[in-house]
Order: sequence, then structure tokens, then C-alpha cells
Amino acid sequence: MNKTALRLVVTAVLGVALAGAFTYSFFDKKASTSLLHKQEQTLNLRGLIALDVEAYLKDPRVVKVLDENQIKLDITRVGSREMAGKVAGGQGGYDFYFPSGVVAANQVADAAKKAGLTTTSYSPFYTPMIVASWLPIGKLLVANGLAKAAGDKVYELDMSRLTELMLSKKRWNELAHNSDYDVSRSILVSTTDVRKSNSAAMYLALTSYALNHNETLSEREAAKTIAKQVAELFKRQGYQENYVNGNFDDYISIGIGKTPLAFIYENQLVAYAINKRGVAADMVLMYPKPTIFNKVMLVAANDNAKRLGDILASNAELDKIAIEYGFRTANADAFTAAVNKTGLAVKARVTDVVDPPSYEIMADMIEVITAEMKQ
Repeated sequence: MNKTALRLVVTAVLGVALAGAFTYSFFDKKASTSLLHKQEQTLNLRGLIALDVEAYLKDPRVVKVLDENQIKLDITRVGSREMAGKVAGGQGGYDFYFPSGVVAANQVADAAKKAGLTTTSYSPFYTPMIVASWLPIGKLLVANGLAKAAGDKVYELDMSRLTELMLSKKRWNELAHNSDYDVSRSILVSTTDVRKSNSAAMYLALTSYALNHNETLSEREAAKTIAKQVAELFKRQGYQENYVNGNFDDYISIGIGKTPLAFIYENQLVAYAINKRGVAADMVLMYPKPTIFNKVMLVAANDNAKRLGDILASNAELDKIAIEYGFRTANADAFTAAVNKTGLAVKARVTDVVDPPSYEIMADMIEVITAEMKQ
């Protein structure tokens, strides 16, 4: 190859190399600029959350959807009723609060208002309060007029009659037509610790509703009087877990011997059924008549957190994932379809629902029960 040809080859190679370097540099710089822009646009939100939503918010699929919407969360789990104290106690700096239940959410919103903050509340999903039980118990309660069948392995539980029966200290072996659960234990619904747990507070709301002639309590003195009656139902249980997972775990792992009736969130058993692809053949759901919807409420304390609330309330993928965690959403058909695959029977529509008392009334009743349990 002569010198002229060699120079041409070298020049061409250098040209290609320089073009490649320029192209790489251009696109690499463009990618870096894009990443930097995304980081500048990303909202880093700090929040306090309830146990109920911790696994959901930490699900990699949820994290991915939020990341695609330029939202990153820094979350800390605390008790729902503790959250308001974090606002009122000057421990702010949080963009959002995600308590379990309307009562706690209203308490947070009120504390925020007193602290000069404007909040917006969202309820992206919810779950009814239920009693998890067993087929022999269901049949026994039906035979004694305390429940009625509402489908295959689904029951409606008469809360007024059951509450009266429990307060009368009736035992299982005193029920008529009893051949499958002939034990001398008192008839009680197992709950968590009402001093710590939201689910137990919802049980208090339902039993007090029954004792108040099927009316939501609104008078503080009447509420305190009824709370003294309901305190017996908590005291006679003995030790109670602080969190609803403990009560649910006893139902799943120990069974009918320890927990013939367990007051839980519906989503706990639904999520268990979806993840385990089924439940034991004798597990049944009982829906208190009436029951309470436990709405998992996001309280946004600023405009940035409102963006999170809007996405949780409208994103179809997040809606689907919430159903996998057992929650009901606006898409009722999708929820029913997901549960039907597991063999667990649920009520497709839960319509007999009441609201709990105000958080002031609830706080009064819990204070009374706390004092009674120390005696």
C-alpha cells in the first residue's frame, strides 16, 4: 500500500473514531442530563404509615410505579392513633400520614388544622371488619339464631344478640344443638388490645353501637357508661396482641381451639388466600350486621403529597396490587374475581355499614376501658 493510500485509511479510521466518540459523548451527556432532570423533578416525600399499608407501599411493583411518576417515599411505621401526636407535638416535617381508619385520619387532620396546616384526605382502598371463624361455629350460631347463612361459607352475624350473649357470660356448651364445639369456654370474640390497636377500637365501636340500641354514640356520658360494659369483653379475653397480625396469626396457626371467633380485617384473610392460593376447607367469614368499613386513609399535608394521593386513587396498576393485598377498591368486580380464584367465599357487596363514633367519643371510651382493665 502506497503512502497516499495509507494516509487515506488512517484519516478514515480517525474520522470514524472521532464520530463515534462524539456520538457517545452526545448521547451520554443527553442521558446524564435526562437523569439529572428527573432527579430534580422527583418528589421525596416523608410519611408516617400504619402497619396495614407497610407491605403494600414497600412492594417493588408499587415502588416502581411511584418511581415512574417521580415519587420516592421515606416512610416510618407508627400506630394510627399516635400519628396525631406527631403533628400536635411539634414533631412535624412529614408530608403525609397514612393511618388505618377514618377515626385516626380525622384526628390527624384536626391536629394538622390546629398546627396551621391544610390537609387533603384520600381513601384509595378499604376493607370491612369481619369475624373469621370456622364451619362448625357458623352452623352452631345459625342454629341458635345468632347468625344466618349469606352464601356458601359466608355468614351474617347478629351483633346485638351476640353482644348480649357475651355480656351474660354464656359458654359454648350451653348453646343448643351443640355437638361439634362442646367446650366450657366463655363465648367471646378475640381481639387485639383496644389501648393500642385500631381493629380493637372498631370492635368497640360495633359493640357500643349494639348496646346503644343500634345507634352511633354521640353523647360522651352515655359513651362512658357503655364503655364500662364493653370493658368486660376485653378483660375476660386475657392477653391480647398489640397488632392485628397477632390475632390473625393465632386464627391461622392455632385454629378453632384458641380462636373460634377472631375479629380482623377482611383483607388479612383475603390476602392470605390469594398468596397461599386458598384456605382451609372449614375457614369461614362472618360479616357483623352491621359492620364498619376500615378505610385506609392518606392525609396529605401539602401539595406534593396530594400528587401521591391522586396517583394512589387513580392508577390502575396500583389498584390491582392493592387487591392482591386483600383490599377492596372502586373496582368491585376485579376484587370478586381475584378472590373467587382462591376458593374463599366473601360477600360481593357489603351494604349494612355504620360509621364509628367521633374520635373524641372513641378516646373517652378507650380511656374508660384502660382504667377498668387496670382494676
